[in-house]
Amino acid sequence: MRKHAIINNRKIGKNNPCFLIGEIGINHNGDIENVFRLIDAAVDAKFDAVKFQKRTPKECVPVDQWEIMRETPWGLISYIDYKEKIELNFDDYKKIIDYANKKNITWFASCWDESSVDFMEELNIPCYKIASASITNLDLLRKISRTKRPVMMSTGMSTMKEIQTAVEILDCDNFLLAHSTSSYPANYQELNLNMIKTLGRIYDCPIGYSGHEVGLSTTISTVALGATFIERHITLSRAMWGTDHSASVEPQGMIKLARDIRLVESAMGDGVKKVYDSEKPIIAKLRGNS
Repeated sequence: MRKHAIINNRKIGKNNPCFLIGEIGINHNGDIENVFRLIDAAVDAKFDAVKFQKRTPKECVPVDQWEIMRETPWGLISYIDYKEKIELNFDDYKKIIDYANKKNITWFASCWDESSVDFMEELNIPCYKIASASITNLDLLRKISRTKRPVMMSTGMSTMKEIQTAVEILDCDNFLLAHSTSSYPANYQELNLNMIKTLGRIYDCPIGYSGHEVGLSTTISTVALGATFIERHITLSRAMWGTDHSASVEPQGMIKLARDIRLVESAMGDGVKKVYDSEKPIIAKLRGNS
């Protein structure tokens, strides 16, 4: 590992602008037009990247959940049919990549099974994300490690031992680690944001934050704790149907999030005490010649 990582020619790490990721995930609801609108929103907000989730449902959905019936936009259908309908196909991704390239925004994805890695390799994915749920899927980690591509890993619902095992398997130069709490939405009392500093003391790599809370203030605060990249789920509307929309950020919120993160970055300074020119008239007014 090293202190900095590079994704799509963008350097991520200390003393670099925080890398902002809009997690589209499955918030497109299977509609590529929603993807394009979400990419536009991310670009308008000046995010650096958008991220997707790729699954081969019959590989990663437990068999005992396949026939559970669910109300969906396509009617009452089995859970496995729903998971198939929500997936984007190869041609969809080729269009998405072309669109992202045209808009000058990086794309990448989390793969939830080994076949999805093969799928993404054909698309020359610039970075793999390891979802918190996949930390204990060691075969998947080994397959991703063999690609020699940059890897970003979230650490929600995981013990330090599980995190360390995954880090050892994924050992690579371009590695990034994100603190996260995997409840949707996450309770403020369970965010444990000081883990960003803890991970930074243990691992010599860029440390970031993947947030699932409602609101923006706690996410913005992670910059002051040392987060070098930040990921939040994004949506066109939190009222849309789907499991992740309620803990996602809408377009106006994305603009505010990016703006305030940049303001915090500009306010951090270098930690060296100084008297600013703007203070000198105040000195003359309040201290006189003393």
